[in-house]
Amino acid sequence: MDINADKQCSINCANTVKSEFLNLQGHLATDYELLSSINSPMDVKKLDIGLMEKLASEIRGFLVEKVSKTGGHLASNLGIVEVTLALHKVFDTPRDKIVWDVGHQSYVHKILTGRRDKFDLLRQLYGISGFPKTKESPHDCFNTGHSSTSISAALGMARARDMKKEDYSVIAVIGDGALTGGMAFEALNDAGRSPNNLIVVLNDNEMSISKNVGGMSRYLSKIRTEPFYFKFKEEIEAILNKIPAIGKSASKALNRAKGTIKYMIMPGIIFEDLGFKYLGPINGHNISEMTDVFSRARLIKGPVFIHICTQKGKGYEFAEEKPHKFHGVAPFRIDTGELKAGSGYGYSDVFGSTLVELANKDQSIAAITASMTQGTGLEQFSKSFGSRFFDVGIAEQHAVTFAAGLSQNGLKPVVAIYSSFLQRAYDQILHDVALQNLHVVFAVDRAGIVGEDGETHQGLYDLSFLRHIPNMTILAPSDYFEMKSMLQYAVMVHRGPIAIRYPRGKGRERLAPEVEIHYGKGVRICEGGHLTIISAGTMTDTAITLSSLLKASGVECDVINARFIKPLDAKLIADSAKKTQRVVVIEDNTIIGGLGSAVLEMLSCCGIAAKTKLFAFPDIPVIHGSKGDLIKKYRLDTESLASEILKFMA
Repeated sequence: MDINADKQCSINCANTVKSEFLNLQGHLATDYELLSSINSPMDVKKLDIGLMEKLASEIRGFLVEKVSKTGGHLASNLGIVEVTLALHKVFDTPRDKIVWDVGHQSYVHKILTGRRDKFDLLRQLYGISGFPKTKESPHDCFNTGHSSTSISAALGMARARDMKKEDYSVIAVIGDGALTGGMAFEALNDAGRSPNNLIVVLNDNEMSISKNVGGMSRYLSKIRTEPFYFKFKEEIEAILNKIPAIGKSASKALNRAKGTIKYMIMPGIIFEDLGFKYLGPINGHNISEMTDVFSRARLIKGPVFIHICTQKGKGYEFAEEKPHKFHGVAPFRIDTGELKAGSGYGYSDVFGSTLVELANKDQSIAAITASMTQGTGLEQFSKSFGSRFFDVGIAEQHAVTFAAGLSQNGLKPVVAIYSSFLQRAYDQILHDVALQNLHVVFAVDRAGIVGEDGETHQGLYDLSFLRHIPNMTILAPSDYFEMKSMLQYAVMVHRGPIAIRYPRGKGRERLAPEVEIHYGKGVRICEGGHLTIISAGTMTDTAITLSSLLKASGVECDVINARFIKPLDAKLIADSAKKTQRVVVIEDNTIIGGLGSAVLEMLSCCGIAAKTKLFAFPDIPVIHGSKGDLIKKYRLDTESLASEILKFMA
């Protein structure tokens, strides 16, 4: 056997994917003749490989056309077209169960399962979701939205199937970015020692949202670039298996020899050592090869791990060149790849630029992200202060306790995580940071209503799960100047755990000419004797506009920008409530446990019996739709609020 020649052949096969990408750039299908005939997975099963490849081209053109109008997750779906086609060619949903990790790569699955004609309202109010939803289709077997959950859910389904003595396949489709999450490893550890039939498909595109980092990423890279190890290992094992065993001792010696040779050939075969049958790496854009592998996998007893290599953004050159930009993208121009409306300068940018300014002055400031360098505004920090920047991968729990370790040793860590993802690290915030009263700054991005990504991504719960944590301080800026001042205060002045929550996207430049932040102090913006309106953060603009509307109806308002949700400015609020005897609280959190709850608790402690009404998002999952549509739906727009408050005043 010529090992070097075999190695080169395998590397050439692994590079086939990349060469195919280059050949397809700029050749998007615009004619959907074949796609228009696909109304269910049964229609896919009738196609030969040639027609399936034509269908893949049409699907890519369809995706680019539709997402360019609605926005959405484009790059991940362009990369998984052939994988999805092969899955539906071999497996029979909804009888067989496919669990999509995160789920933002499920658009192709939705197209093939009868929802093609609903893509004009993708992620719009009352339209289809950008993530799997069991209420949308029986082909969606599990709701997902956050990473690293698919293997756990799929294993639960597989065990339930076997307990009920049923017979069908369960497949978890997980990305290499999601595989860095600790929950995925917990599930792999459990599934690997299980006799239950389970198929895990790893979609390895070397990306999550930002470039993947860490040991697992390096390990997968080694497998991708040197797949000859596996072919060589299989050939060696086949030779060894032909050697007859001579007695018990000889058999044991032979098994030890096999193990030694395996580790000489491929050190650290993680998935096989966990108990999985490993198949791969496989070209994720070769439909014929994938259908063959999937067909084999469904017949294998026990857990199977299939490693598939794809490229994020395949077939659309702008998404190939900048997959992070087209991970979650707003409406864009197909011919240039540019956004139809400029992204502008938002809160994340203010956070990032301010942190760079502070880090230039203080060498002890460090920044941490969980695979969201661009999304959280930390790209410039990562370039300017590489030794003080840490991307830990999709591992929010680790990020928080890692920050606690930095703080314990004298650094000033700033952890930038989206509100809905910070939920995953609740225990670490409480146990590892707050109980030790460590100085860790939490930059809680995407707080409040997020919009089109729906229930799993709305940042409506951070006040509720942070406010009751001892030693925690919480602020919310109402404009960019408050944002800068609050971050400076949190990093340079405050001591102990502190969170700054701020919304997605743009804000106002200023509401006040000077912004000075003092611990636990709010500010009165407008003065009146009939009603006290209390708000914080992005809802402060709403409160100011609302006070003008109410003034036209004869209601003069005290408008208080709380700034601090914890601790509240008790004196400021109490004095106003005593004066007006009527208090309204407006916030972009769930109504349970947020700013309104804090105000009610404070008034009760102070013995103030002011008539009070809370306006917030209801205690239900808030659906997807634009921010403006959702605010109107849940009656938090100024017109609806004015109407309700006038009734309240009566």
